[in-house]
Amino acid sequence: MASSASLACPCDTGKAYAACCGRWHAGPLHLQAPDAASLMRSRYVAFVMDLQPYLLQTWHPSTRPADLEPNPPGLKWLGLQVRGHANQDAEHATVEFVARSRLQGRANRLHETSRFVREDGRWYYVDGSFAP
Repeated sequence: MASSASLACPCDTGKAYAACCGRWHAGPLHLQAPDAASLMRSRYVAFVMDLQPYLLQTWHPSTRPADLEPNPPGLKWLGLQVRGHANQDAEHATVEFVARSRLQGRANRLHETSRFVREDGRWYYVDGSFAP
């Protein structure tokens, strides 16, 4: 049986989890996602895998909640599509994405444009706006 590290990463890059988002989840603090799009993908996978500590560590302190609830029982994440990535300057970027899930037989679609900031060489999620 294949280990979870050799399975395809849930962020849909086609890479193995260990070579994709797993390295950001398991890496030391100096091993950070190199850009906002990579951070956004790793955060999606952290939601899939219920990695609340990682989500909180990669959320900017100015907007970070005190804690996060785990996924509700039965939630199934179905996929991620990154629609766009733009750098406003060296320290600010946006990523537009669609994340799909299903809970209790109902399909859900989250379409968001997320804002990211880089401080001391490290990218953080700030906030996002939902598409209509």
